[in-house]
Amino acid sequence: MALESLGKALNAALKKLARAGSVDEVLIKEVVRDIQRALIMSDVNVKLVLDLTKKIQKRALEEKPPAGVSRREHIIKIVYEELTNFLGKEAKPIEIKEKPTILLTVGIQGSGKTTTVAKLARYFQKRGYKVGLVCSDTWRPGAYHQLKQLVEPYSIEVFGDPNEKDAVSLAKEGVEYFKHKGVDIIIVDSAGRHKEEKSLIEEMRQISDAINPHEVILVIDGTIGQQAYSQALAFKEATPIGSIIVTKLDGSAKGGGALSAVVATGAPIKFIGVGERIDDLEPFDPKRFVSRLLGLGDIQGLLEKFEELSKAQELKEEDLEKFMRGKFNLKDMYAQLEAMSKMGPLKQILQMIPGLGYSLPDDVVRVSEQRLRKFKVIMDSMTEEELEHPEIINYSRIKRIARGSGTTVKDVKELLEQYNQMKKFFKSMNKRSLNRMMKRFGMGGFGI
Repeated sequence: MALESLGKALNAALKKLARAGSVDEVLIKEVVRDIQRALIMSDVNVKLVLDLTKKIQKRALEEKPPAGVSRREHIIKIVYEELTNFLGKEAKPIEIKEKPTILLTVGIQGSGKTTTVAKLARYFQKRGYKVGLVCSDTWRPGAYHQLKQLVEPYSIEVFGDPNEKDAVSLAKEGVEYFKHKGVDIIIVDSAGRHKEEKSLIEEMRQISDAINPHEVILVIDGTIGQQAYSQALAFKEATPIGSIIVTKLDGSAKGGGALSAVVATGAPIKFIGVGERIDDLEPFDPKRFVSRLLGLGDIQGLLEKFEELSKAQELKEEDLEKFMRGKFNLKDMYAQLEAMSKMGPLKQILQMIPGLGYSLPDDVVRVSEQRLRKFKVIMDSMTEEELEHPEIINYSRIKRIARGSGTTVKDVKELLEQYNQMKKFFKSMNKRSLNRMMKRFGMGGFGI
């Protein structure tokens, strides 16, 4: 997840509440100081931090918990609510009302704009929209080819001309081209040559006048921290239809500073970039973001990932149902591992599960990912018959599979043991437990 170091620090502060024998004023002030330190280390503006923590401390000391809620739980709720308000309170999604909806993207050099355009196109495509991309970056050599290469595996068309030098006329031509093609969304990628706000905003105005976009999106590099404030403010003052995407939050210690600086300007953040994969673009929802940040999970986000896989036929309901009944073979297990790997890195998935986000050490997660990869390699060396009927795998077959996969006999035995344990686990669950789990994942259950 984005801002992992900040999340761990905030999580550690809240754990003090959970472990303490009693909650008093001294403990509350200590927890508030820890929250201050965590936010300042993430490059959040000191004045903003002091204002935020003052509100948290005041509410934590003065408010009485409602009936049935402990003081600890109420203080955690206060921290969650104040951080959510601090980061904008509500999600502000991009609205696709007209066909075609035209989106213009702009950004300072090095902000990750072109990659973000590809991610945005993929995001909308997965939701059933037909998307066309216009590369009007006439400045950077290879911009058109880079964009084309990023979206080629997903059959998203890119309009551009590497020999054209007039960005405005290229943008206009591209928009007209896709209007005739009948696409739902046109995303225009502008030049990435600007090193400061003034020249960027000038070009943005010129292209806006030519193509009349429904929304202009500023892409901001999350690693610049508090410096994001001046970019976001200048942009907000220049256009009434502007929104913002903050990128590179997965590897930045200053991500908190960038997010809070943008929110302070009043400019709406629509998406955040949380990784290098083309699917690593998330709608920015302060409530869900803070929930994960505090280790409280994001069940809604997890369900959405399952739904995406289901729509793409990567994860079929009947297969998952068979899996949960304990009636699966190694071939089914392989298909589930394949589907799960498309949901994103294991660490991202774990952070969506309440209470699990920061409890597993990095090396444990790393070893788990390596084991899953190794299991897939081992299964690639099995015959179709072995995958469908694992019970026929005897010692001589185990030795052959180990040789073929470049692993050891011990590794193959470990896979088979894991498979048998999983079958036992699901078979041992009663029908009511399975029913609850199926319903939680948006399925109908087993009719009881």
